[in-house]
Formats: sequence, structure tokens, C-alpha cells
Amino acid sequence: MIASAERLERGPIPTPRRLGVLGCMLAATAFWIALPPVHARSIVWPIVFGAAAVVVGLWTARDLPRLGRTAAVSGVLCVALGIIATRSSVGHLEDVFGGGDQAWSALIATGLVFATPLIFAAIGGLFSERSGVVNIGLEGMMLMGCFWGIYGADKTGSWVAGVLVGMGSGGLLALIHAFFAIHLRSDQIVGGTAINFLALGVTGYFFYQLYGGNNVGGSVPGIPNLQISFLKHIPPGGLGQWVYTAFGNLDYLIWVGFLVVVLAWLVMFKTPLGLRIRACGEHPRAADTVGINVYAVRYASVVTSGMLAAAGGAYLSLGALQGTFNENMTSGRGFIALAALIFGNWRPFGAFGAALLFGFSEQVALNMQTYNNSLPGIGILINILPYVLTLIAVAGVIGRSTPPAAVGRPYKKQ
Repeated sequence: MIASAERLERGPIPTPRRLGVLGCMLAATAFWIALPPVHARSIVWPIVFGAAAVVVGLWTARDLPRLGRTAAVSGVLCVALGIIATRSSVGHLEDVFGGGDQAWSALIATGLVFATPLIFAAIGGLFSERSGVVNIGLEGMMLMGCFWGIYGADKTGSWVAGVLVGMGSGGLLALIHAFFAIHLRSDQIVGGTAINFLALGVTGYFFYQLYGGNNVGGSVPGIPNLQISFLKHIPPGGLGQWVYTAFGNLDYLIWVGFLVVVLAWLVMFKTPLGLRIRACGEHPRAADTVGINVYAVRYASVVTSGMLAAAGGAYLSLGALQGTFNENMTSGRGFIALAALIFGNWRPFGAFGAALLFGFSEQVALNMQTYNNSLPGIGILINILPYVLTLIAVAGVIGRSTPPAAVGRPYKKQ
């Protein structure tokens, strides 16, 4: 009783998780404080906040190793980034992140454009791999969505029809992958690689046959933006304009991407269907024993994976690039989406966050071309940062990702 009274007098004791979150916030502050609109010009502030993040992270690591290591590593990294930012001119920083009351708002809007194809593909990969089938063919399925999405929109005059045509093409390619991986029990890594080369050949061939290898043209309807004008006034003042610039003029498929993440979480973790998918990926023999058709679940999951990845590809050609197609235009985004899925520990919101990281880094690297005269190649260095973070995460420094137990293992019904 006396000990309880003393604890009440001292107030609530912070839990290790709260400390870990605080450490991550301190790490982010170490970098943010040197950026617009704060513009701290002394290296003292990044060092102070970063050192505090490291100390809190190491303390948290005693009880929660993964969260503690995340805070400590983030603290060291953000100190380095904060010091670099303090050495840059204010003008250059505002070119990259925006200036004044609108700092970061335009970067958020354009970063979401780059992240959306990765979100669709990562969530698609989630369905396939949670069911037990490795799908490194996401790259090829995205590429099919790019070409057939723009072809469908060109011939029908509707971007909605174009996206649906693209999704159908991705589903067909995924069905081929599913047949070899599930029915013939072939090596899923080799099969996925073959799918990527098949998509590259198919789209390249039809691009030259149907368009002569030239750009499709400006007649293809792009995905329109959804105007949410009332955001300018809620909340009132400059903050309302900031919210509108960031979120008030995004196109429809970006909002659909947000919805897909939420629906994927609901389906995967709150419905009997999601339980069946996860059971097939964790222990297919046990799932078969209780009457679940493992083959049917895996076929449906892989086809769904292909359709979602192709939707991301269709967005790339119809939304991000507004009616443009070039050979191999996905440029490895399918593999990036797969890395985002692993980084996110095969969970919808984790994959979503990792996809945002890649998308925003791509936009930041593009904006940092302003540094090329004084610091050649700095954009390339910044562009590889998310890949380095992913390698760190997958290597187990921040925490090992745990895949479904039976992923990649062909199942044979007894």
C-alpha cells in the first residue's frame, strides 16, 4: 500500500513503448529542426535531439529491443542528416521542401503521387505472400498494367476502363504465375523472374505493333483530380491552405490507394477470408485438414495480387505520367514494392508506410537536382537512402521481418 501511494504521488511511470516512441520522435526532430520552416542553423540542435534519441533508444532496448534499436539508429542517422541540412543554404532547402507557411505541403502532394504505384503493388504482394506464394513477378504485372491500362484508356476514351483493362492484364499474368507455382509446383523465384521477362517482351512487342514504338500521345484521358475546396477553410487561416495544398487536389486513384490499404487490413485480420489466407501461408496442411481449399485460396490471392499490382502500373502511366508509356517504364518499382512489403513485415499499414518512404525519397531526390551545380550527384545519394534503410531493416539491425512460415513452399494435397 505504501509503495502504491508513493507511485501515485510520483505520477504514472512511462512504459518502455512510450519511451521508444518518444525516442523516434526525438530522432525525427533532430533532422526536422534544420529544415523549413524552422531553419535551425547551428549543428548543436540536431546533435542534442539526436543524442537524446540514442539514449532513450538504448534504454528502451532493454525491454523492447526492436523499438529501442529503431530509435537509436534513427537518432544517429537523423543527426547526420540534420548536420548536412544546417550546412545547406536556406534557399536550397526551400527549393526542396518548400518555404514559408506552405513548407512540406507540395512535397507531400507530389510524394503521394510517387508512392501510390508502390502502395498498390505492395498490398498486392501482401495477398500473394500471406497465402504462401512468393511473387517477385510484381514488376512484370505492374508493367502489364502500365501498357494495357493506357491502351484501354486510349481505345475507350475512359481512364476507368483503362485501369480495369490494365488490372485484367495483370490478373491474367498472375494466373500464369499461379499455375506454375501452385499446380506445377515450380520454383516460385524462377517463375516470378520468368514472368517479369515475359511482361517485358509482351509490352515491348505490342508497343511497337500498336504504336510504332512512339509515345501514345496526348489524347489519352488521364486520371482527374478530386478537388476538396473546403479544406482551405478547415482549419481557418494559413493552416487550411496548407492542408488543401497537401491533400485537397489529389487524383482519384490516390484516394483509392488509401482505401485499399484499409480494406486489406480489414480483410486480412478481421474476416474469416483473411484467416483462411493466413492459414494457407502459415500451415497449409492444417488448413487443408479443417476443410480449406488451399489451392483455391492461393489461386485467388495470387490473381488479386496481380490485379492490384497492375492497378499501380496503370496509375503510373495514366496518373503520375498522364498518358505516357515507355518500354520498361516501371524501372524496378515492383521490386521496390516487394522491399516495402518486407520492410512493413507483411502487414498493410507497415507496407503503406514503407511505400511512402520510397515515394517521398524519390520526390526529394528529384527536387535536389538544384544541388547538382555545387554538389554533383547529391540527388543520387539521397535517392538510395530508403534502400539503405530497407537493407538495415531486413538485416535485423532495426528488427528482423518475419515472413509467413510456409511462403515459397509448394503444397501437395495428400
